[in-house]
Amino acid sequence: MKTSEFFGKFKSGYLWGNLLAMAVVVVLLLVGVKYALDVYTHHGESLTVPSVKHKKYKDAERILDDLGLVAVVSDTGYVKTLPPDVILEQSIEAGEKVKSGRIIYLTVNALKTPTITLPDIIDNSSLREAMAKLTAMGFKLAMPQFVPGEKDWVYGVLVGGKSVVTGSKISVEDSLVIQVGNGMRDASDSVNYIDPIYPEEEDAIDEFEVMDDPTTTTDKPETQATEKKTTTTE
Repeated sequence: MKTSEFFGKFKSGYLWGNLLAMAVVVVLLLVGVKYALDVYTHHGESLTVPSVKHKKYKDAERILDDLGLVAVVSDTGYVKTLPPDVILEQSIEAGEKVKSGRIIYLTVNALKTPTITLPDIIDNSSLREAMAKLTAMGFKLAMPQFVPGEKDWVYGVLVGGKSVVTGSKISVEDSLVIQVGNGMRDASDSVNYIDPIYPEEEDAIDEFEVMDDPTTTTDKPETQATEKKTTTTE
């Protein structure tokens, strides 16, 4: 191909028409992608998060749904002074700006008083160990009650004046009283010492030697001699 023919093709209207069409298609694709992304990400759109604290869950869900937000219960808590099923916390504070479709996680007040399972501390731990474990679990502790027994050893747990056992479900509102040894032994724990009884042998025989009376043995010959002498004299 001659140089003049090569450059002559650039003067062709057909070539420039194809290039222009390709450019228009690329621009339209870019604009379409940008628009789609804006719609998907709600670009430039913002909603003000309302406060739904202390509202019933159904009411809070309706309020958020009307604004285009999504309510999801993520946890439960317990506040004695508030009615059950009200919102205690929300993941995004009121007044913040968010996009439509944002999930708001809610903490709801429990329908009944939560309980905690009593761990294995009775006759299995010291007072210090029991208090540390129970406090970490969320139990309320009252003053310990001292009972006769090994010092600082846990012998029982009282709730409302009644004994409870390992595994009992105890309300978080109840206080635990730990029964702990005071280091003194109770009178009922006194030890009675009894002399040991040894078994007797069945064939045991007492061995001893029978001896004659020395007085009888000594006097007998003298008596016989005297009697003989008397007879001869007569």
